[in-house]
Amino acid sequence: MINAVGREIPDTIDGYQEVVPFKGAFKYIKSGYKAHSLYRTTFGREKVVSSIKEVIRRVSLKDGMTISFHHHLRNGDYVTNMVLDEISKLGIKNLKLVHSALFDIHEPLLQHIKNAVITSIETNYISGGLGEKLCNGFKEGLIRLDEPTKFLTHGGRARRIESGDTHIDVAFIASPIADIYGNINGVDGPSACGSLGYIFPDAEYADYVVAITDNLVNYPISYISIDQTQVDYIVEVDKIGDPSGIVSGTTRITTSPIGIEAARYAAKVIEASGLLNDGFSFQTGAGGTSLATAEYLGRIMIDRKITGSFGSGGITSYFVDLLDRGLFKVLLDVQDFDLKSVKSLKNNPNHVEIGASMYANPRSKGCVTNMLDVAVLSATEIDVNFNVNVTTASDGIIMGGSGGHSDCAAGSKLCIIVAPIMRERIPIVVDKVLTITTPGETVDVLATERGIAVNPRREDLLERLKEAKLPLFEIEEFKNMAYKYCGVPKRPEFKDKIMAVQEYRDGTIIDVIKELSS
Repeated sequence: MINAVGREIPDTIDGYQEVVPFKGAFKYIKSGYKAHSLYRTTFGREKVVSSIKEVIRRVSLKDGMTISFHHHLRNGDYVTNMVLDEISKLGIKNLKLVHSALFDIHEPLLQHIKNAVITSIETNYISGGLGEKLCNGFKEGLIRLDEPTKFLTHGGRARRIESGDTHIDVAFIASPIADIYGNINGVDGPSACGSLGYIFPDAEYADYVVAITDNLVNYPISYISIDQTQVDYIVEVDKIGDPSGIVSGTTRITTSPIGIEAARYAAKVIEASGLLNDGFSFQTGAGGTSLATAEYLGRIMIDRKITGSFGSGGITSYFVDLLDRGLFKVLLDVQDFDLKSVKSLKNNPNHVEIGASMYANPRSKGCVTNMLDVAVLSATEIDVNFNVNVTTASDGIIMGGSGGHSDCAAGSKLCIIVAPIMRERIPIVVDKVLTITTPGETVDVLATERGIAVNPRREDLLERLKEAKLPLFEIEEFKNMAYKYCGVPKRPEFKDKIMAVQEYRDGTIIDVIKELSS
């Protein structure tokens, strides 16, 4: 089958559910149902269990079940490895791992795959170091999964869990604080990581929910993210993670002159778009150039005396500064990318924690991304049809995933991709991206260090940018510039076997990722 972005999708994929090819960003609607968790009543201290080993016994974890985790501690998370090690020691195998994102710290997962403890994965993101080891392990035949890895969007993951398409037997929640009856939050304690928004659906719909904490306190805590009605058991451990690990190189503002110039152009596009008025709403990705765009935008808002309604998504210190300066009234926070954001969520009543479904679930009764005026996002590759890849590198190695990329592009009135024409002698603007993460029909503008390209679908925007006398190019011109300096990129060779599928937010398949040839 050929899907709506021209990618060939097999009629069937071994180990995968019914194959539905991507039909268009707003074409596929599937009726769903609410798959709430089982109800049990547990009193007081009966919820506190002595060890991870004991709680695994209490929840009756067996071969073939599904377990889930969240990534708010990012590269500082200890809980995933801790739990999988105990599961492995108990001899439990053939588990499905549903993890909101995987980072280099989760490298022990590879051994658990090799030993068939984990035989299936659903995730929204895999970091480059872990992705490279995973791809090489498949290429060399050292590791295998029973079915293709599912790459989801943040909203798509919430949709799958709430509809019952993904059923979770046991959810394990890294909890910076928990009281003895199971109320937890992410802003208190030595391992505070901020919002716990991506695990909200798991907490509501998993059969069993286990809070793992290094900060067990008496009942009740005063600020509650996930409450006692959803938590079955609590386990206290020495340390759930290193909160400094929530910061990474991708969440710091760029100092590159090329990135700064692209960010400046992106801010000028927003200014000329007609959307920058009082009540303006905004989200930026956590990439360095996207963050620089937010900095430039803040200066424009000050000059024009504009107050925005809200900023959303993963929150950084740069967004907190915009809130503190009164440039936005509210931050809607599903994840924090630095410790200043964690502190702001704890102390500022206008900094509000939200769950993944409220943030981006396309089948909810209303998600935040649908209220966005502007989203500024990054790209590993973008092609002449404005399709964007943030899942694989140009060599075919997994190094990311959609996260909220596709969700924000679809929901916002104006989606701007900020990216250089080339990076380290590798073209970023290409004829055809290796993997389509976000369809071009939801992308409006590419802002580069050389100027701006507008999607032909947006004739209205093109006229505004012409009036503003911004440097406009056809996107093919950027591709030609990149190819002139770097040469035409050589595409990697693949085997026939499908290693992973990139699901669009509605559950259709927008692309497949095949195993690399040796």
